[in-house]
Amino acid sequence: MTGLPDLNSADIVIRAIEGWRGAAPLVVGICGAQGSGKSTLCEAVATGLNARDIATVILSLDDLYLAPEDRPVAAHPLFKTRGVPGTHDPISGIRIIDAFRRGQAVSSPRFDKATDRPVPCGKEDMFAGVLLLEGWCVGAVSQVETDLIAPVNALERDEDPDGVWRRYVNAQLAGPYAALFAKLDRLILLAAPGFEVVQGWRTQQEHDLRRKLALEGRTGGMEDVQITRFIQHYERLTRHILTEMPARADLTIRLDAQRQPVDIIDPL
Repeated sequence: MTGLPDLNSADIVIRAIEGWRGAAPLVVGICGAQGSGKSTLCEAVATGLNARDIATVILSLDDLYLAPEDRPVAAHPLFKTRGVPGTHDPISGIRIIDAFRRGQAVSSPRFDKATDRPVPCGKEDMFAGVLLLEGWCVGAVSQVETDLIAPVNALERDEDPDGVWRRYVNAQLAGPYAALFAKLDRLILLAAPGFEVVQGWRTQQEHDLRRKLALEGRTGGMEDVQITRFIQHYERLTRHILTEMPARADLTIRLDAQRQPVDIIDPL
């Protein structure tokens, strides 16, 4: 299906999930670049599906981040910065999805970005119906080795000149992350118009975080100059996703620079 109905992104996703559902629990991956509105979308979708008596829960890939001391910094110092494959705990994600499919209660992990640390899990929830796994690289696949040779930005050129970091990230995608993403029944991509908009989106996201922390009497978040370097960690894989994923995603919603849907691609 191509062409845009008079619906917002949440309406489009709800309609798709209703069409995909059967008797078994459904696990749907939601992929989108930083700041593309994944979390807001998932909250709206969960609210809409729950109102239709379809019990829906959200698991964020961000909540699977490892603590700083558990990241593979011995492999490369760039892993001090969370974000890329290698800085999450995909095994926990697999455990949660498996429990969801069995109808078992499970404690979902939580991660505090302000302190850069996991926080204690809350109560155990009984999952049923639909599980939304959202994250910037959910469903991503590895690149061919030759595509890793040339750096895509200054960070790779200056801080990963031998390609050790990007090859490690790529191996993670082909290994434990592939096992996690294989648990998805369906994959939805929120496709940014290009990587160029991501810095603005992420900057706005960081400003919102800093305002929220200030209201809580806390400090944290990145300054704008820090964001510029930070998003370079994500550039290679974001560009790869935008090029490769639309051809195989179950639903692609193309966004404009204001995050509004402008086209739908449903290859099925």
